[in-house]
Amino acid sequence: MSTAVQSVDRALTLLELIAADPEGSRLSDLARAAALAPSTTHRLLTALEQRGFALSDATTGRWHIGRRAHVVGAAWGTARSLRIPAIPQLRRLRDASRETANMGVIEDGHVITIAQAESREIMRAISSPGGRTPVFCSGMGKAIVATWRDDQIDHLIDLYGLTAATAHSLTKRETIHAEIARIRDQGYALDDEEYVIGLRCVAAVIMNPDGEALAALSISGLAARMTPEKVTRCAELVTATARDLSGRMTL
Repeated sequence: MSTAVQSVDRALTLLELIAADPEGSRLSDLARAAALAPSTTHRLLTALEQRGFALSDATTGRWHIGRRAHVVGAAWGTARSLRIPAIPQLRRLRDASRETANMGVIEDGHVITIAQAESREIMRAISSPGGRTPVFCSGMGKAIVATWRDDQIDHLIDLYGLTAATAHSLTKRETIHAEIARIRDQGYALDDEEYVIGLRCVAAVIMNPDGEALAALSISGLAARMTPEKVTRCAELVTATARDLSGRMTL
């Protein structure tokens, strides 16, 4: 086992040990349970803490699971609960549009594609599940944040900035707000070659019964095929599907 792999294995072992004790664990106990030297244990725990996966309590000297570990753990259940009912709908969108259908959620200023039904066309849009796109370069990202308050959108911009992926990317705060107003009015979002030149995407948001955004659906295809007429048709398809899923997908 290489040194790097061994370090990862040891860090994960420590994370499992911390998670097993809700009262928190002392460094000496963790070192003993993991069969590691206290100095090695401290080094690994410090690395985990810097990434938010572990948290030390200076008062008690105990180590606890960090916020980031909860986020990562919850993501598995969230993504799975969203994907299962969406897969048949994504396939229907794919077949009706002959383009790629996607589902995504927002995490850390990016949209993560969590499910996809890939187009059967030889030339097609490809963004594999797990792919990350800056929120404001993504139709799905813009569809989701259009449900947020304006101050929440500003906070997102302040945290992550506005990334220019292509010459069509939106890079000004006032342009973003104008785009969000348009999305709210028309009920769907458009990525018009804003992340990849030659690709166009139409997206709509999936809501829970409380009116909160859970995820977004999109249809993406080559800009040459996604004519204004096809964009209108795809917008009808994706918004209808998003409405059908909304309220049935609770977390």
